[in-house]
Amino acid sequence: MTEIRRDLTPPLTLGKADHAKLYALGEAALDRNPDLAEVLLTELDRAKIVSDDKLPEGVVRMGSRVSYQTNAGQEQTVTLAYPADADIAQGRISVLTPIGVALIGLKPGQSITWHDRADKRHKLTVAAVESPALV
Repeated sequence: MTEIRRDLTPPLTLGKADHAKLYALGEAALDRNPDLAEVLLTELDRAKIVSDDKLPEGVVRMGSRVSYQTNAGQEQTVTLAYPADADIAQGRISVLTPIGVALIGLKPGQSITWHDRADKRHKLTVAAVESPALV
């Protein structure tokens, strides 16, 4: 595994509803988890916001099932969830985790760096996105 020397910040796209809910979540988390909340809010600030019906197919949104590969060559498939719905045993990761924040708004083929809790830089590349079922 090679050391990653710079941050990758690919363009992000979010629907208005996810953006609004995630922004409120980020602000609420500032007291409990300020570092991660700041990262989430920064990502939300740089995202392109579109109406929900104009969100392109294949963009990672809340409830998406995402397959990605790490810079260490590991392949993972997870479902992006709100903290209350997260269950690692079921493959549902919270958007308020370093990987969850990194995934939101990406599309297949995009790579992004993220920092673990020890501030080590990692890279992941989105391989596939399955949109959540509409309810």
